[in-house]
Amino acid sequence: QVQLVESGGGLVQAGDSLRLSCIASGRAASSYAMGWFRQAPGKERELVASISSGGVTYYADSMMGRFTISRDNAENTVYLQMNSLKPEDTAVYTCAAGRGIYYRYDYSYWGQGTQVTVSS
Repeated sequence: QVQLVESGGGLVQAGDSLRLSCIASGRAASSYAMGWFRQAPGKERELVASISSGGVTYYADSMMGRFTISRDNAENTVYLQMNSLKPEDTAVYTCAAGRGIYYRYDYSYWGQGTQVTVSS
């Protein structure tokens, strides 16, 4: 199995930047696609971005241009760089690991989440 631990969340002001990290451990962790999800209060969880084991990325339209997903296979770490943060970005951000067809992964493992709060 894969264990995921996120870090990097916090309280920031609109316009600030944050970089979230997700460390994956377990058998063949580097072979999994990784995704970042977020869930705001009263809203459903949504996919923010994903990256395949080979580095192919996907972004939700609303995040394109502001957020960047990357991975360091040597350290089994996935990052989400978030720039120009807005209050509507406030949510619990969770990383997940999965396998399947590119962009349509079946996520089997989930982290505990890290809170991102953006004040106006």
